[in-house]
Amino acid sequence: MESTGVYWIPFFQILEASGFQVGLVNARHVKNVPGRKTDVSDCQWLQYLHSVGLLRASFRPEQAVCAVRSVLRHRAGLVQIASTHVQRMQKALDQMNLQLHHVISDITGLTGTAIIEAILKGERDPAVLSKMRDRRIKASAKTVAAALVGDFRREHLFALRQSLEAYRHCQQLIAVCDSEIERYLAEFDSKVDVSLAPLRKPKDRHKPRRNEMRFDLRTHLYRIYGVDLTEVPGINALTAHVLFAEIGPDLSRFANRSAFASWLGLCPDNRISGGKILSVKTRVVKNRAAMALRLAAQSLHRSQSYLGNYYRRMRAKLGTPKAITAAAHKLARIVYHLLTTLQRYQESVFMRCETLHRNRMEARLRRPARDLGFNLVRASESVP
Repeated sequence: MESTGVYWIPFFQILEASGFQVGLVNARHVKNVPGRKTDVSDCQWLQYLHSVGLLRASFRPEQAVCAVRSVLRHRAGLVQIASTHVQRMQKALDQMNLQLHHVISDITGLTGTAIIEAILKGERDPAVLSKMRDRRIKASAKTVAAALVGDFRREHLFALRQSLEAYRHCQQLIAVCDSEIERYLAEFDSKVDVSLAPLRKPKDRHKPRRNEMRFDLRTHLYRIYGVDLTEVPGINALTAHVLFAEIGPDLSRFANRSAFASWLGLCPDNRISGGKILSVKTRVVKNRAAMALRLAAQSLHRSQSYLGNYYRRMRAKLGTPKAITAAAHKLARIVYHLLTTLQRYQESVFMRCETLHRNRMEARLRRPARDLGFNLVRASESVP
């Protein structure tokens, strides 16, 4: 079956439930149909390719994982819609010459919501509105009051009220999605008993983000995976959840870590003809798991770990885009190793790599110094 849009999904599920072994084929691999291209010729071409063994089924996780993936993707769409309503609120404030979103970082927080609700109720005095600021706001009351002097027009207030109500409705829908995802995750089998092997406290505590799951997602993933992926620098609970929803807890479909990285599109796609290398660029793929790993790799720029040092070294050598791909590739191999062996992440494993890198750097320094007639001596070996 060819994957085109979402039209294949109901037929795929009906055939699979009936006991057929269905192979979902990438449309890019079978697009060169000889002759006129119609639906009938497409079906005949697929049947011929399958009969001679030239079709390869794409990876698709089990149905329970697909259910979580559908709800998670729907939730991501709701988050995007909610952010659009926030932008419309900012637009309405700009049209009224209210610069509230320039003096506070989040107009949907405690301060922003209190001030906007007071404006919609009819309050117009900037001094009264500025007193509603939370004590944690860095901007002074005078600065906030100056940003609330504007032209309160009826049509813009109507748009502001509509956008605020739409944003709150999206937040309610997101909360319902979180409850549904938690129920789905509770149905998966456990690979580890959390009561006997509890989770360790996270090393890096961060301020709770607005779009985080409203339940203990990290514990659920640890129970299902059998290993805590959040111990890997750059990977948080939401990144691990995206990996679970797109791939699932079982990676046995991939022969090795290299095959896993190739499926993600995070390794060079060597194109060789006549013994000549034509291209080594990575394949252009639309993979949400690969996107999550790229975002995790980009967050390593301040990490004081081996992966953080690796990312900064690759960025200085190759540039930012290629460094993100290289670090995401290393994260993919680490994730594959952890999920297939159920071993905890150990930073000490990379000590040998750090030693080799340090030796290479020392050799690069000693060679030009020797050519110039100097002799480098370690600080610990120097005579006081």
